Amino acid sequence: MAHRRILSLWFPRLAAERLLRQRGDVLPLAFAVVADQGGAQVLASLNGSAEAAGLRLGQPLRDATAMCPGLITRAADPLRDAAFLTVLRRWAGKFSPWVAEEPPASLVIDLTGCAHLFGGEAALLAEVEADCAALGLSLRAGVADTPGAAWALARFAGKDVVPGRNGDAIAQEARATRSRASRRRGWERGGAVPALATPALPQGVIAAPGQMRQALAPLPMAALRLPGETVTGLARLGLRRVEDIMGLPRAALARRFGTDTLRRLDQALGLEPEPVAPARAPLHFAVRLTFPDPIGLLADVQAAVDRLLPVLCAKLHDRARGARRVRLQAFRVDGAVQMIEVGLARPADDPARIRPLLALKLDQIDAGFGIDCLRLEASETEPLTPRQHRGAMDPQPRGAAQDGDALDDLLGKLGVRLGMEAVTRLHPAESHIPEKSALVLAAAWSAPTTDPWPEPRAPRPLILFPPEPVIAPEEPHLPATFRWRRRDMVVHRAAGPERIAPEWWFDDPDWRSGPRDYFRVDTGSGERLWLYFAHGAAVSAGWFCHGSFA
Repeated sequence: MAHRRILSLWFPRLAAERLLRQRGDVLPLAFAVVADQGGAQVLASLNGSAEAAGLRLGQPLRDATAMCPGLITRAADPLRDAAFLTVLRRWAGKFSPWVAEEPPASLVIDLTGCAHLFGGEAALLAEVEADCAALGLSLRAGVADTPGAAWALARFAGKDVVPGRNGDAIAQEARATRSRASRRRGWERGGAVPALATPALPQGVIAAPGQMRQALAPLPMAALRLPGETVTGLARLGLRRVEDIMGLPRAALARRFGTDTLRRLDQALGLEPEPVAPARAPLHFAVRLTFPDPIGLLADVQAAVDRLLPVLCAKLHDRARGARRVRLQAFRVDGAVQMIEVGLARPADDPARIRPLLALKLDQIDAGFGIDCLRLEASETEPLTPRQHRGAMDPQPRGAAQDGDALDDLLGKLGVRLGMEAVTRLHPAESHIPEKSALVLAAAWSAPTTDPWPEPRAPRPLILFPPEPVIAPEEPHLPATFRWRRRDMVVHRAAGPERIAPEWWFDDPDWRSGPRDYFRVDTGSGERLWLYFAHGAAVSAGWFCHGSFA
């Protein structure tokens, strides 16, 4: 069995270099990507010129512009950065089929059994660096036996441990206690700070197989992917390198800094398995038909759709998927593309259920000077569960629609005309408040309710609208006359009252008027109204109309 080898690719300037690639030119000036962090604008990504100017990640934008007045900035776009990382993952598939993303700017590749195809790990790493240089991307890479060790080598190989000034180390001498304070250096007296030569970090580091302890020992503690507060706590005890905790008692270390510290160490050393989970290839269901001569008649387009649908549905059936949205693209001879899209109330892989929906929108396609290609795609799919066979005593003939298919087809046709969100259905809700007694759900993404509707103590109106004020005496007794919607009305017959109290466990602004007494009122002009008297709590009392009976 081949020894496991992992390659970690880190793109430290991914966001900035992605935007520079869009410009199409080489920008010698300082360039930075700005992100909003805690209400402040900070630098999220820098190019090489900006780093050479002394800027750093996480620095406030106002401080950066003061240090570098010519700084060019662009707003951060995490979604586009994630999409670009996905593109890089597809590119890295040329080296191994086992590639996973580590957002926001890293890839991990399992090279087991693949490096010899490129002449060894060094030759493979050289090809990776050449490809990234051609793409204009900065790269740091590490090859090791474990994902944790490869991650650490890609980011921290060649870096020195810089002790932080936390006040606990004896070597940190206060400025006021320096014995030779008079012999200050030139830049301490106001002169220019000398430029320090920073050694170039290696782009790719390869750790020998089975030598993880030797490779990780000189690295700083942050190479173990520990939280910042854990790294700071270890530094307070003088534990700044990985080798400093390799020989410590594990029980004491776990009590002080948690078991996650030991788990990260074991993962990096290969004592605890850490799998690489590659991204699965997205399911793709599409068919196309190219014509020798352009077509332009609606009948020809319908005939082409009839040829494409069975092929598309066969692909869906093989993968036990059902289409929820189907897109038809018509490529015209002048280069324009006409597109229609329909949605289904239930996932389906039957051409007879998709064809009528497409037929409702085919007349929207403008053929222009002719169509030379049609493409049919199931843009959204869902798993399609099999149905129980009903046996030989099934009263429905073979090929007939199952129970509920007719309603689903009707919902699909209404959704094509009105929009899927406009077709709704009601489900019972657990509330005695009239306006909360039912849930309004989209019919395409919900099933009919099987729960019985609760029986109210009194009939409910057919039309329920927001409460409207009624001009009447502010008394709990039903008045003989009242004024509503600029009309004077006389009470001919009434039934009630039905008291409904608010839900005290919710602070509903509409029910701050306290308990309500509802009456079913028949007026002399023929209206049947649902009036209530609000007894008043946080809001003053009064009469209101809440609905109308049929």
